[in-house]
Amino acid sequence: MSKRLPAFVSGPLRAAAALLLAGLGACSVIAPPPLPSSDPGPLPAAAGVSSLAGQHASGGGVFVPGRSAGLTADTRAFRPGDVLTVVLQESTQASKTAGTQFSKGSNAGLSLTRNSTSNSLGLGATRDFNGSAASTEQNALQGAITVIVQEVMSNGLLRVAGEKSLTLNQGEELVRVAGYLRADDVDADNRVSSQRIANARISYSGRGALADSNTPGWLTRWFTSPWAPN
Repeated sequence: MSKRLPAFVSGPLRAAAALLLAGLGACSVIAPPPLPSSDPGPLPAAAGVSSLAGQHASGGGVFVPGRSAGLTADTRAFRPGDVLTVVLQESTQASKTAGTQFSKGSNAGLSLTRNSTSNSLGLGATRDFNGSAASTEQNALQGAITVIVQEVMSNGLLRVAGEKSLTLNQGEELVRVAGYLRADDVDADNRVSSQRIANARISYSGRGALADSNTPGWLTRWFTSPWAPN
C-alpha cells in the first residue's frame, strides 16, 4: 500500500522520508536469520589407509576380508551402515593475560635575546599508553548422539558421522559429530566416548530466542571492534 507525503515536503526530504517508510514497511517481512552453518566439513583422509567399501568376495566364496564375524563375537557396530552412540564428554578451559605499557616524552627550548630583553620559547610533548587484556574461557558439552558408520578403513578404523536436530519451544538446537574411531573402543552396548574419536569435528549451534539473547547487536559489535575509537 503506497503512502502519499504532504505537498509541502521538499524534494530531498521527500526522498529521505520515502526511504524511511520503505524500510519501516520491510521490517514486518524480514525472515528470521538462517541456522548458523556448523557443517564439520570433509574429514582429512587417514594417511596410508584405504577403504573397504569396494571389496567383494572372490572366487565364488562368501568371505569378504575385513567383514568376518566369529560365532562367539558380539554385535558391536563395525560395518558401513551400522549405528552407534557417541557419549559427549567434552570439557575445555583456557585463559590468557596480556599487558602493554609505554611512555614517550620530548622537550625543546629556544632562547632569544634582543635589546637586552630575553625571551624563551619552549615546546614539550608527552605520550603515555597503558593497555591490558584478560580472557578466560570454559566450555563443557555432555550428552549423547547416535552416528552412522560411513566407511571402514583397511586398518580397522571406522569413519563415523551423524547429527541431531532438536526443536524446542524457544528455538532449535543442532549437534553434529564426525571423526574416526577404533572398533575396539566401542563397548558391548555400541557406545563410545567422544574422547576416543580421532580428527573429531564436534559442533553445537542453534537459533531462536535463547541464541538471540546471547548475540550482541550491530552497534554493540561496532563499539567493541578495533575500528571504534578508544
